[in-house]
Amino acid sequence: MDSFYSRKGDDGYTKLLGEGRVPKFHPQPEAYGSVDEISSSLGLAKALSNSEMIIPLVTGVQRDLYHVMAELAATPENAEKFRAIDASRVAWIEKNIDDLTAEVEFPEEFIIPGDSLAGAAFDLSRTVTRRAERAVAKLHIEGSLSNPYLLKYLNRLSSLCFALVLWENKRSGLGDHTLAKDTSK
Repeated sequence: MDSFYSRKGDDGYTKLLGEGRVPKFHPQPEAYGSVDEISSSLGLAKALSNSEMIIPLVTGVQRDLYHVMAELAATPENAEKFRAIDASRVAWIEKNIDDLTAEVEFPEEFIIPGDSLAGAAFDLSRTVTRRAERAVAKLHIEGSLSNPYLLKYLNRLSSLCFALVLWENKRSGLGDHTLAKDTSK
């Protein structure tokens, strides 16, 4: 790549991995663009965490998300070439959720984000993940997605982000959480 811009998307269309171009607002770019946002928000959370344990975990997720994006950006006939997310990656993320939740107390009510800086960043990642999951669910339900593990992975990722919120809040000494219930009255 000789330049940071190609001018090929100036017409409102983008190329898929394979033959074809679609409008930038098409469900595919919407889905893989949302997944890209997850990776960026996780990068912020990872930088704020500075945990020897969390950094490799989040980096592993970010690497998985590049595979998710590639498969989502592929044409149906090319999707298999980019497939890397399967039952083993879903199991990996579930194990990490279990490991983290063994160390924290599950809140009895909704919590208000912001008890710790890293926790708030992981909460933002959780909500971005939920949005991406909705976009991928649309592709799945409309029959445009052949790998059901992409949807499962994103569903578990939002749970992992919530576990990271609780873990980071506890780590910062703020494990009691600011509950959504108004107790000031």
